[in-house]
Amino acid sequence: MTAKSIILSLSFFLVLFFTACSNSEEIETTTEEPGYIQFFNALADKCGDAHPGQLIIQPETVDMFTGTEMMAMHVRECSENQLKIPFHIENEETGEWDRSRTWIITLHEDGLELRHDHRMPDGTDDDVTMYGGFSVDEGTANVQRFQSEERTAQADGEFRGWRIEFFPGERYTYGTVWQDEWNIMVQFDLTESIEEPPAPWGHE
Repeated sequence: MTAKSIILSLSFFLVLFFTACSNSEEIETTTEEPGYIQFFNALADKCGDAHPGQLIIQPETVDMFTGTEMMAMHVRECSENQLKIPFHIENEETGEWDRSRTWIITLHEDGLELRHDHRMPDGTDDDVTMYGGFSVDEGTANVQRFQSEERTAQADGEFRGWRIEFFPGERYTYGTVWQDEWNIMVQFDLTESIEEPPAPWGHE
């Protein structure tokens, strides 16, 4: 075989090699699941787990929480396309717990939907319940934003909604956001597990 033939054969081999590598990388990139699916699946892996939490941010003009009460989240009900996560809040005056709130996260083909299921102690719907919104863009495996179309419209187009950050083995953070700023934020410690709380109101 001549030197010219050897060079041509080597060049052909290198073209095939780099083409295969390029195609392999492209396939790996295009088959990666969208961020919202990774987020949902990772949270679903926590099904059955409960963790303690606390208030981190609240405006001075809001008195929804005291900042010292105990809180708990519980990934309680899980299916292929929906997670129900009760949010329990201690009443410091009575020592009883407010079990009225449940976050419902639903997986759709093009994103996630967040709803707030609010109940009365007898299990009936609160006057304000099932409000929420849909995720914005694909998001990431750790962060999802949900837009309230009504609140955003009232704010002349400035983003209003909710943000959930989920870092497995570290923390779960939930709250309302205005543009990119937190308005109210509660955070749960995923390094500490607690006993499974009672069922939220209306979900026995």
